[in-house]
Amino acid sequence: MCGIVGYIGNKSAATFLLDGLTKLEYRGYDSAGIAIFDGQNVFIEKAVGRLDALKEKLKGRTPEGVIGIGHTRWATHGRPSDQNAHPHTDCHGDFVVVHNGIIENFMPLKEQLIAKGHHFASETDTEVIPHLVEEFYRGDFAEAVRAVLNRIEGSYSLVFMSKKHPDTLICAKQDNPLVVGLGDGENFIASDIPAIINRTRRTYILNDGEVAIVKRDSVSITDRRGNAVDKKIFHVNWNAEAAEKGGYEHFMLKEINEQPKAVRDTMSKRVVKGGDRIVFDELNWTTEFLNGLDKVYIVACGTAYHAGLVGKFYIEKLARILVEVDLASEFRYRDPIVDDKTLVIVISQSGETSDTLAALKESKRRGAKTLAVTNVVGSSIAREAEQVVHTWAGPEIAVASTKAYTTQLILMFMLALYMAQLRSTVSEERSRELIGLLKKIPAQISETLSDVEPIKTFARRYGFNEDVFYIGRSLDYDVALEGALKLKEISYIHAEAYASGELKHGTLALIVEGVPVIALATQKSVYDKTISNIKEVKARDAIVIGIAADGDKEIEKVVDHVMFVPDTDELLIPLLTVVPLQLLAYYAAITRGCDVDKPRNLAKSVTVE
Repeated sequence: MCGIVGYIGNKSAATFLLDGLTKLEYRGYDSAGIAIFDGQNVFIEKAVGRLDALKEKLKGRTPEGVIGIGHTRWATHGRPSDQNAHPHTDCHGDFVVVHNGIIENFMPLKEQLIAKGHHFASETDTEVIPHLVEEFYRGDFAEAVRAVLNRIEGSYSLVFMSKKHPDTLICAKQDNPLVVGLGDGENFIASDIPAIINRTRRTYILNDGEVAIVKRDSVSITDRRGNAVDKKIFHVNWNAEAAEKGGYEHFMLKEINEQPKAVRDTMSKRVVKGGDRIVFDELNWTTEFLNGLDKVYIVACGTAYHAGLVGKFYIEKLARILVEVDLASEFRYRDPIVDDKTLVIVISQSGETSDTLAALKESKRRGAKTLAVTNVVGSSIAREAEQVVHTWAGPEIAVASTKAYTTQLILMFMLALYMAQLRSTVSEERSRELIGLLKKIPAQISETLSDVEPIKTFARRYGFNEDVFYIGRSLDYDVALEGALKLKEISYIHAEAYASGELKHGTLALIVEGVPVIALATQKSVYDKTISNIKEVKARDAIVIGIAADGDKEIEKVVDHVMFVPDTDELLIPLLTVVPLQLLAYYAAITRGCDVDKPRNLAKSVTVE
């Protein structure tokens, strides 16, 4: 689901495709491929691994065609392999497609196509698309593409090529970025501007629902019904490095702003239409399986461990199953009580975290059932676990995790509600209510991201303090732990999070005049107690920044500043409160002149013990 490029013109397509894919390597990928029409046939070459593997395969045999498409894949459906790499074709090789995103209804479509005699060569969701074009094609390429777009559900950026129409590329967008670059006697397509910035700065940025018919001398844009769309040319004024970040100053800020889409993608396919059920097609759990468990362990490191703490609350609250959360680096050294009546859930963004992988193997050795929650298809942890559910955060480049954390939270919530539905521990009415609120979360995250000026002000004012404290109760405490970690990671400020009720048991000795305290107060069930704890630190002359839900008038009376997030159920509000904490850490690091994306002494994927 990563990089797309396309070329049509009068020069070597292969040269642009390989150069463009190189410019998109920063996004992360596990395989690559290109398709070029050589005047008679469509030449396709694909390779698992880095682009160098594809280039090696192409040595001495690259066709000289002037129309082609290319792709770097971040696996979602199907392990990384040559067969699963893009591009994909129909049965006869007449239609070729590359795709970023997820086709949610691919399985019923695939079953229908197989029943009609179509043969599939991969495990991907994408492959249904060229077969659908083959099914609908009646001589009009664009009409067939529009018919396909009316059948598929999900998120996508798509580029279509056909040897029946060697003068045309067609591309379409829904929830995934796509840009058309305008040249002189040649035109370009890419999922991101870095791929084309050295060729042109005149572009069309496609909007959701738009279809572009691209020829060497013209580009026409329509909606999905074929109605013409009047587009204005967007002139890119970024340099190449800024373009990789989508115009953002840092990858971290870009990834913070990608959270609405990442959460929406992770929810896709798992919320049944009608809004009253959660499904996990990846799992074969039954009521009997869950009722046979004595305990659930959640094992993880760092940010994923903090997501596990929230997951514990969700599972115990909704599914009423005992959960213990453990640090992976400690788990296997303390002779854990794990047997065949234990479910061990391991969480890892990369799927390669050494301590977490070791804990997973130890759990399997002791007979436990195992489930992996990871962002990377085909990773070591995904392969080792008996079952796996993926977050669809997409590649995360910055060392400090942001969108991976929020997708882990949303997945753990859905998993807990799925378990609750199987065990009948939540009423249908409550389930419908929660799912209804869940669907609003991406838009509410976007709303939270819409006004960052107050956060910038707080960061400038308090960014040079050497100590910051975070407090909260219940789920607010779990989120406070993640907020403190973010500040430590990238700004190098000493930050600690405490359960608010524990202040009087020692920590108040550290609260002195002028010390910043970030106080989360969103959990209605313990709200009054949280307000009392805030008053305790204010009595010691701390500077308190409150985080609360819209409409909270009480907190403004007891804090120095307040940051509001949209109101929702207290179970779901951690998905919103973490966003200002991420931004506060980011802007504090900027204030201090820190290297935000590459903090000192840290690595993105911790593959050593």
